[in-house]
Amino acid sequence: MKTSSRKLLIFTLIVFACSLAHAQTKYQSVGGVKLIIEGTSNIHDWDMKSDKGYCSSLFDITKDGALNGVSFINFTVPAESLKSEHSGMDKNTYKALNTAKYSNISFTASSVTVKPVGTVGYLLTAKGRLTISGVTKDVVLTANGTMNADKTISYTGAYKIKMTDYNVEPPSLMLGAIKTGEFVNVKFDLLLKSI
Repeated sequence: MKTSSRKLLIFTLIVFACSLAHAQTKYQSVGGVKLIIEGTSNIHDWDMKSDKGYCSSLFDITKDGALNGVSFINFTVPAESLKSEHSGMDKNTYKALNTAKYSNISFTASSVTVKPVGTVGYLLTAKGRLTISGVTKDVVLTANGTMNADKTISYTGAYKIKMTDYNVEPPSLMLGAIKTGEFVNVKFDLLLKSI
């Protein structure tokens, strides 16, 4: 066997062995993504919740079950699935988000880094594009994750948003007597399983 053929064979075997050691596995959310939007007003703090979000990811899982990397994350939540304790607040929020035209809030990652924390924990940093009310911005989201014993993956995180950056006028109630602040804190909690 020629030296060049032998080198090519060895290289091919190494690449094949590496592909066996790391498998790309598609994961999706289980039971909806839990999302809480927390805000303030001139009267009291408020929040809106949804568990209707959907997330899909492509994870690089090592042979021993460790999370080695993430090559894809896509998240979507129907804007009108966000609910507060007041239907008037919900209606004004949907109007501010222009949900008749832009029905979803979404995030798609362009690059993701994974840093191990402890024996089963991970810090995920995702650079990507967040779209709210038809406006898309580059953002960096971070989340704390855990590889569970049943091979599901849990993630929690939060991100602060200035509503006017997305052309969303902070909603008001009672003919403007109650005015919300322009910043909201978005908290997310999701459980992903392989499919």
